[in-house]
Amino acid sequence: ARSRGAAGAALLPSMLMFGVILASSGLLLMIERGILAQVGPPPLHPPGGLSRRDGRDSTAELELEVLRDTRNRTIRALCGQRSMPRSVWELPPGQRRTVLRHLLVSDKYRFLYCYVPKVACSNWKRILKVLDGALESVDAKGKMDHKSDLVFLGDMKPEEISYRLKHYYKFIFVRNPMERLLSAYRNKFGEIKEYQQKYGVEIVRRYRKNGGNSAGDDVSFSEFLQYLLDEDVERMNEHWMPIYNLCQPCAVRYDFIGSYERLHADANHVLEHIQSPSFVRFPERQAWYKPVTAETLHYYLCNTPRRLLKELLPKYILDFSLFAYPLPNITSEFCRQ
Repeated sequence: ARSRGAAGAALLPSMLMFGVILASSGLLLMIERGILAQVGPPPLHPPGGLSRRDGRDSTAELELEVLRDTRNRTIRALCGQRSMPRSVWELPPGQRRTVLRHLLVSDKYRFLYCYVPKVACSNWKRILKVLDGALESVDAKGKMDHKSDLVFLGDMKPEEISYRLKHYYKFIFVRNPMERLLSAYRNKFGEIKEYQQKYGVEIVRRYRKNGGNSAGDDVSFSEFLQYLLDEDVERMNEHWMPIYNLCQPCAVRYDFIGSYERLHADANHVLEHIQSPSFVRFPERQAWYKPVTAETLHYYLCNTPRRLLKELLPKYILDFSLFAYPLPNITSEFCRQ
């Protein structure tokens, strides 16, 4: 509780500043509508990518333009503040290690990709391995090795790091923060024994009376969110650490921000830009994968104490705001639907 209070105190000035930035740029209303409206706003991310008839669908094209303009304006407004880092070398050592550990390098195709767990990063790692010749096909069977045959920027010398940050194409893929947290929760505590034993047992012991006999496989979503609320952001596991902290979009100027919501269209844009071979394509979703649907997210959010969600939002507010995602709608009217 003490660490949460300290973190909250440290966060408050920057959040007040950010609120002023959003209000002055006219974006605050757009964000508020996601939590205040009885029915959520039309999606800024067309789920199936841009539809084509005699060219691109004008409505989808306009929505995409608004989305990218909103992101660019908000990132410029926040990152233009004096207190914000201008490069990775201005970050505290711990934050610098985190971002450099998440920037994957392709020297052959001259790009840097900041991988975000639960945002299709396994498939992007497959692509990097295929481009490097370490993997024959993106459809190769077998468990994904997240370390071998990959080059991490953090393993390079300072001058090598600076050169690549300055000259290489840099991209990142983002996702609705609450959807990403729910995906991590369902995957790690519903399917992965290692996470159940390492985190689940501790979460139940900490937040449930007489929870000492749990194997960590019955963590509730509310218990998971309470754990995140009490956890220091900088010490979080990468699967639920905010995207801002993982990839530091102020210290690293990304050339392209792709969306999970239009994954294939944005992935194709990146592959075309880096001039990858024509046989390299973004993999299709695995048959076993259980996607987080709007209905699933609605169910979990509406069955979670509102107090908990409201207290947790400040930890992820930069992910919502910078990447133009509406805050979760948890009004009584919406939850009755």
